Amino acid sequence: QVQLVESGGGLVQPGGSLRLSCAASGSIFGIEAMGWYRQAPGKQRESVARINSVGSTNYADSVKGRFTISRDNAKNTVWLQMNSLKPEDTAVYFCNVGRWGHDYWGQGTQVTVSS
Repeated sequence: QVQLVESGGGLVQPGGSLRLSCAASGSIFGIEAMGWYRQAPGKQRESVARINSVGSTNYADSVKGRFTISRDNAKNTVWLQMNSLKPEDTAVYFCNVGRWGHDYWGQGTQVTVSS
């Protein structure tokens, strides 16, 4: 019903920045909250940042002050600006949207923070 495509991942040095993008297509009417999750090898998937349909945001404590989530409803797109990146931010980052009580997931984009 909803297709999500993430982009913007890559390799960056500690202290660097990346901007992730997620574009939604398909049955986009009714999309409410959008968010970013991440999963490192051997670890559970965790919520990083979320934003509802009117712009209210929520962040994990580990990224608060460093990451910023934003969305453009007209473009059906959500972004995650990541600054002051740390090695522990290394993970596959997944876009998530909620629509009519269901969750939809992107395929993920790899973020690697290393010297």
